[in-house]
Amino acid sequence: MIPLNQHFATVRRLWPRLRKPFAIVFFVLVVGLIVWQAMEVDWAEVREALSNLGASSIVPAALLTCASYALYISFDLLARHYTGHRLPAARVVGVTFVSYAFNLNFGALIGGMAFRFRLYSRLGLSPGVISQVVAFSIFTNWLGYLGMAGLVLLSGAISLPPDWAPAWVPRAAGGVLFAVFLMYMGVALLARKREVSWRGYALRLPSFRMSLLQVLLSMVHWATVAAVIYTLIPSDSVSYLDVLGAFLLSAIAVVISHVPAGLGVTEAVFLAVLGPSVGHGGLLAALVAFRLIHYLAPLAVAGVVYAITEATAKRQQTGKGQAGWEGRPAQPAKR
Repeated sequence: MIPLNQHFATVRRLWPRLRKPFAIVFFVLVVGLIVWQAMEVDWAEVREALSNLGASSIVPAALLTCASYALYISFDLLARHYTGHRLPAARVVGVTFVSYAFNLNFGALIGGMAFRFRLYSRLGLSPGVISQVVAFSIFTNWLGYLGMAGLVLLSGAISLPPDWAPAWVPRAAGGVLFAVFLMYMGVALLARKREVSWRGYALRLPSFRMSLLQVLLSMVHWATVAAVIYTLIPSDSVSYLDVLGAFLLSAIAVVISHVPAGLGVTEAVFLAVLGPSVGHGGLLAALVAFRLIHYLAPLAVAGVVYAITEATAKRQQTGKGQAGWEGRPAQPAKR
C-alpha cells in the first residue's frame, strides 16, 4: 500500500494544475444551471410576488439584516482583542461595516481585503496587524460555517435533487465538515504551543474561550442571514431549516464559482433545492427582495460612509498633517 502522506504529497503537487480547470468546469456547470433555472421561471409571477411583499415581511427582514451586519462587525471587534491594537471600537465598526457591504457586492478581494487595508492603514494600523485582523475575521466566518453546515448536513435537513447526488452524500459531507470543525476545536483546547509558523508567517492560536466565542458569533451570523431570506418567502411549505440548508449550499457554491455577489449562483441553488416546494416565482421574488435589503441598501449607506471618511481624511491631513484625522498610529498593545 502507498503511505497516506505520499497521497497527500501527490495531491498537493497536482492541485495547482487542476485548480484552474476545476474552477472553469464548475463555472460552466453553474452557468448552465442558471440558464436552465431561468427558463423555468414565470417572470410575470415574480413581478406579482414582489408587489405582494408587505411590511410584515420587509420590516423583519430589514431588522434581521441589521443584526447580521452587527454580528459580522463583531468579528473585527474580537480581532481587536486578539491582536491587541488600540483603535477605538467605533472606528472598527465603521471600517468593518463598509468593507462587509462592499465584500458582499463585489467579492472578498475588493471588499473584505482592499477596503480593510485602505481604511485601517489610514487609521494608523500597520500592514502586519491589518493582515492579522483580516485573517482572524475570515477564519471566524468560516469556522462557524464548518460547524453549522456540518450539523445541518448531518441532521439530514438538506435533501438534494435526485439527479445531483445520492442521498448519502449530504450526510457524508456533513460528517467531514464537522470532523474538521471538531479537530480544530480540539487543538484550540489541548494545544500547549500557541505559536505556530506557516509559510514564513507566525500565527498565534486563539484561546479555547475565544474560539468558542468565534464559533458562537459566526454560527448566529449564518443563521441570521438565512432568517432574512426565510421571512421573505411567501409560502409556508418550507421550514427554516430548509432555507438554512439551501443558503449554506449556495454559500460554498458562490465561493467556488468566484461570481461577484454570487449573482445568479445563489438563485440557481435555491431554485433547484427549494423551487419544487415553494414555486419559482415566489422564491425568486424573495431572493430579489433579499438582494435589495441585504446587499444594495447597506451598500448605499456604506458608499456614503466611505465618501465622508475619505473626504474627512483628506481635509484633516491637508490641514494638520499626520497629527490630524489619523492621529497616532494604533499599534498593538504591549503584552
